[in-house]
Amino acid sequence: MTSGSTHIDIADRDVDVPLSVLGEHQARAVGDWFAAKPVAERPEIVLTSPYRRAQTTANLIRVAGGVADGTLDPIVDERLREKEFGILDRLTRTGIEQLYPEQAEFRRLLGKFYHRPPAGESWCDVILRLRSALDTISLHHGGKRVLIVGHQVVVLCLRYLIENMTEQQILAVDAEGDVANCSVTEYALDARAGADGGLSLVRYNSVAPVEDAGAPVTSEPDANVAAR
Repeated sequence: MTSGSTHIDIADRDVDVPLSVLGEHQARAVGDWFAAKPVAERPEIVLTSPYRRAQTTANLIRVAGGVADGTLDPIVDERLREKEFGILDRLTRTGIEQLYPEQAEFRRLLGKFYHRPPAGESWCDVILRLRSALDTISLHHGGKRVLIVGHQVVVLCLRYLIENMTEQQILAVDAEGDVANCSVTEYALDARAGADGGLSLVRYNSVAPVEDAGAPVTSEPDANVAAR
């Protein structure tokens, strides 16, 4: 993609973009990091976005021994897919401003949390489907250690839900920087969190598993970052 271009040059649908060789290295590094943990601390359930690169990442973590014994194959859950961009799909910021100036203005006025491009989603829409996904996890995998393999907006929106954040708080987290590729965000059950206990953040956007394996740390976002 050249400076000033209007479109992101990818040959496939974003959902079909494969994991790069570097991405495979990073995924194996995370798998090795989990594998080095005691069995009682490894994931027992693996849920993944339907995106090809997410599924590959989940499978590489499993092959590396990063899950508990007896863990089933990763479960694909379409609710974990990345935010959909509708008519702004594959457009750069320049492309949006030139081809859909009214959408650029709507986004400026509403902000990324509420702006929904035609045929696409707002962050609120992503949060709505993630609420459902969390209910499913609670219903079917309560008490289990669950690994979710997803995307940048999914990670941020899950933080918003689990930590009961405000719009301003989660956008401030987003403004601090991109979620690194194959970074780990972890929650643990904390009996002190509320009357009945709850989840407390252990680490966010941690790249230690990748660094420890000597794999390069990268933060190249999904192909549609312009409309994120």
